[in-house]
Amino acid sequence: MDELFLRVQARLTDRDHVLLGWLADHGVLTSFQISHALYGSLDFAQRRLRKLCEVGLLGRFRPFRAEGGTYPYHYVLGQLGVEIVAAHRGEDLPRKDQARRRRWQLTNRANLPHLLGVNQFFTNLAGYARTHPQASLDRWWPAARCQQMGAFADPDDDDVQVRVYTPRVRPDGHGIWTEHSVTAPYFVEFDTGSEPLSVLVDKIAGYHQLARVTGRAWPVLFWLHAAAREHHLQQRLTDAGVWYPVATAARDNAAQRAIGPAEDVWWLHRRPGAGLRLANLADAVLDNRNREAA
Repeated sequence: MDELFLRVQARLTDRDHVLLGWLADHGVLTSFQISHALYGSLDFAQRRLRKLCEVGLLGRFRPFRAEGGTYPYHYVLGQLGVEIVAAHRGEDLPRKDQARRRRWQLTNRANLPHLLGVNQFFTNLAGYARTHPQASLDRWWPAARCQQMGAFADPDDDDVQVRVYTPRVRPDGHGIWTEHSVTAPYFVEFDTGSEPLSVLVDKIAGYHQLARVTGRAWPVLFWLHAAAREHHLQQRLTDAGVWYPVATAARDNAAQRAIGPAEDVWWLHRRPGAGLRLANLADAVLDNRNREAA
């Protein structure tokens, strides 16, 4: 390791390591997402991000808006950041051009808005946890990690079928959320409205299969762009006879109430009543499964 690597590594804070790990796993985050999730102050976050860029830990770009102007800065790992993460995780050091190639892929990615939307969901949770000591985002996995062989095997699980099973589902993310000592694992499907509702309903079959292998039916959360689409999806789920635990929420409703995915925005399929908090889905899902089994 060269002198710059060691000098920079010695000056990194725990918060820096969290950010570098997120960018390694999830590709790109905006200055607003990073500030909300980790800092609380945009000015302070921007000052720190500039320093991380200056030493080569991060790179940044600003996409142009079709209607004119630019978006906020989007941050990705720089080459030194890629190397720091690899060393921290005990992985082989990457090729020298890895960060450049990754940045090119992200800046030319047609579905970059979708990726940023998924990351917004999780950074909203992280930001909520930052200001609420009783809450924590315990896991945030990208889609690729969910598809690895044995991804959902417990460390002490001796079931060979679970350890060698390669999930067929491709959620946009998987997380574990805890609030007031209640823990709720979940999968996220971030919807932009571009896919037919039938495609969303068909995705449930893969989760059903995963549940049969692992013995755990974790809820699928559809984070939809509009309340009207949410109502139509709930009806389609009913028409299809879906029993698997599914919860929906509409981003426009959440925005009008100035709340996020940690709060009471979730409508659990086949469960009437008021909106549920994310943590409440742990008990609600159990109730739903018991009712279906009865």
